Amino acid sequence: MRPAERPERPTRVAPDLRAAGPTVLRMVVGAQLRRFRDAAGISTEDAGYEIRGSHSKISRMELGRVGFKERDVADLLTLYGVTDPGVRETLLELAEHANTPGWWQAYGDVVPGWFEPYLGLEQGAVLVRVYEVQEVPELLQTPEYARALLGVRHPDASKEEIERRVELRMERRRVFARRDPLKLWAVLDEAVLHRTVGGPATMGAQIEHLVEMAELPNVTVQVLPFASGGHAGEGGPVTLLRFAEPELPDVVYLEQLAGALYPDRAADIARYRDVLNQLGVQAEPPARTAEILRAVPRG
Repeated sequence: MRPAERPERPTRVAPDLRAAGPTVLRMVVGAQLRRFRDAAGISTEDAGYEIRGSHSKISRMELGRVGFKERDVADLLTLYGVTDPGVRETLLELAEHANTPGWWQAYGDVVPGWFEPYLGLEQGAVLVRVYEVQEVPELLQTPEYARALLGVRHPDASKEEIERRVELRMERRRVFARRDPLKLWAVLDEAVLHRTVGGPATMGAQIEHLVEMAELPNVTVQVLPFASGGHAGEGGPVTLLRFAEPELPDVVYLEQLAGALYPDRAADIARYRDVLNQLGVQAEPPARTAEILRAVPRG
């Protein structure tokens, strides 16, 4: 590719995304570095050699899985022939922001290392699609419902630790208070509504909260009824996150008991996206959600 054809300026990053923290910003910076490297026709091995690293380090940088040293970013931009001061300064500034700790790091005492990347992704996403089979999605939980769930999951935790976990879960809902609120599309298996968590009063308040949240223009809640029979999501819960930056692919998150998976092959991401689409078709339409929720027995 001739120099004139190179992508000259990194994607402009919205203020809300910067406020989201380091995870998504690392992905943005990594994607820009990959674009410049591809345009220059330079291998990951040669790029790694330039910054006294390996090709795997370049891969981790381009995937946004590590932080950035200013010198490394500057040296790579020089190697890739990116000389425009405006382009260099913009990307170096983004790299600096990407190294800033996210607000959730204050909860490091109750956040396992495998879950921290997801928090950054969630806070930086513009759309989250989720299918749940056992519980109300965490962004839609009331404090009482969350407290009851967390108490069962962490039976040896102190009351103070449980409260810290509940506080973190409630803080995550700030995504709905942004200037451009997160769009959430949740499909709930009917079993979620009949699993009484925390007792009838807690469950009743949780269902009312679901009704209220489903009325928001940026929140869609659907119920997949037992009567629908077999369905595409029988493999378990799925979360898919989408970002404003067109060069960033959707991210699939599959949580397990003591860890999480992030399938990153394009074919796998497309498969999970198709599953969520099929579930949205099989589930009752959003217009029926309030009716269905209010019909759930409370006692």
